[in-house]
Amino acid sequence: MASRFRSFAFAAAALPLALALSACGDKKTDAAPSGESAAKVAPPAGKAWSDVVTKTEEGGYRVGNPNAPIKLVEYGALSCSHCAQFAKESGEKLLNDYVGSGRVSYELRFFMLNAFDVPATLLATCGANEAVVPLSEQFWAWQPNMFTNLQTAGDPKIQQAAALPPAQRMQAIAQLAGMSEFFASRGISRDQGAACLADTAKADALAKQTETASTKYEVSGTPTFFINDAPVGTADWATLEPKLQAAGAR
Repeated sequence: MASRFRSFAFAAAALPLALALSACGDKKTDAAPSGESAAKVAPPAGKAWSDVVTKTEEGGYRVGNPNAPIKLVEYGALSCSHCAQFAKESGEKLLNDYVGSGRVSYELRFFMLNAFDVPATLLATCGANEAVVPLSEQFWAWQPNMFTNLQTAGDPKIQQAAALPPAQRMQAIAQLAGMSEFFASRGISRDQGAACLADTAKADALAKQTETASTKYEVSGTPTFFINDAPVGTADWATLEPKLQAAGAR
């Protein structure tokens, strides 16, 4: 299985566009942790908790109080429309109200659903750690444009890009999808982006991270959430918010 996931970062670009358009999970669960109401925690002087960002050992990007009693983890894919909808629905409330209280930390761990997630994630993580979650949220809002661009390009051009050597493959896909232009307009220069897209070691690491999520944590769709290491399934914001409150964020 490990070799299958390592090759995924490069070979999966040959998948038809139709697969990417349908590759989001919708598994739900009623399980939810419960706990007493947690007290608010003041952020460091001169900062908001949303300014505190740490890259975790698991490869995620955690926003907020690193010692928050309620730890929310999302496995998300930049190509996933359900993830885009969650980002739209949760919006500022998750970061401002829940993370901002110091009671909740939010960690985004990227999951590679398909070949388009690889270059998108390489670009989203190309700059400072503090920029990763905001860029991801902006990308999710822009996501329909990516699919429009790819549909306009057509599967033959996508297959042609997939046949390129690994170091060139991600950049070709990013250009077809309009990703390079999107991130260039948000502070990731084309030269910087090209260097990140050519980082095959990081692409392999993303594939391995996806393998770990699949095998160790049984993540099969996105977005999938964990609260304090307890799986709460794939949910929209209306379903997840009460679970945060049940865990003590109230």
